Amino acid sequence: MKIYQKTDLPVVEIRRYLEPGPIVLLTSHWKEQNNVMTMGWHTVMEFTPALVGCIIAGGNHSFEMIRRSRECVINIPSAELIDTIVGIGNCSGAEVDKFEKFNLLAAKANKVKAPLLPQCFANLECRLHDQSMVGKYSFFIFEVVKAHIASRPGCPAMVHYTGDGVFRVSDKTISRKAGFLPQNL
Repeated sequence: MKIYQKTDLPVVEIRRYLEPGPIVLLTSHWKEQNNVMTMGWHTVMEFTPALVGCIIAGGNHSFEMIRRSRECVINIPSAELIDTIVGIGNCSGAEVDKFEKFNLLAAKANKVKAPLLPQCFANLECRLHDQSMVGKYSFFIFEVVKAHIASRPGCPAMVHYTGDGVFRVSDKTISRKAGFLPQNL
C-alpha cells in the first residue's frame, strides 16, 4: 500500500477532490421560457424515493425558474460535449437563448415541463421534494420521477469539474461485484 507525501491545501480548494459527481446540464421551464445551466454541485441523497440534492446559486437565472416551477431535468452529458458544457456555464439564460446559441434540442419530458436534452445520454425528470434549505443554502432536494438512459454506450466518459477551469474525465470502469457487500457502504 502506497503512503503519500502531502502538502497543505487551502480549504477553499477542497472541491478539487470532493466534487460529488459528473457535470450535468440542468434544464428548467417557467412562463413559456426554457433555460439550461451547467451544474456540478449535486449528490444522491436517497434511493427510495430517488432523491438528489442540488446547489443552485441564487444569482443564477435558473434559480427562480426552478423555485417557481418546482421542477427540472438533470441531463447527464458525455465528455464529447465538454465545449458545450463550458459555453453554457459561461453565459446567462437571462441574456441569451442557450438552446439556440448551442444548437440544443429540447425534447418533451413525460412528467415535467422542463425539456429533456436528447444530446445527453441520461435524463432525470425531477420535482422539488424539499425546499427547506433553499433560502439559507440554495440547496434544492429533488425527487427523480422519471429516468431515461441511452441503451448504448452503457456508461460513456463523463466530465467532472475540479475548479479553476480544469476538468477530469471518467472513462475507466472497475468492477468488484464478486466481493461487494452493499450494506457496508
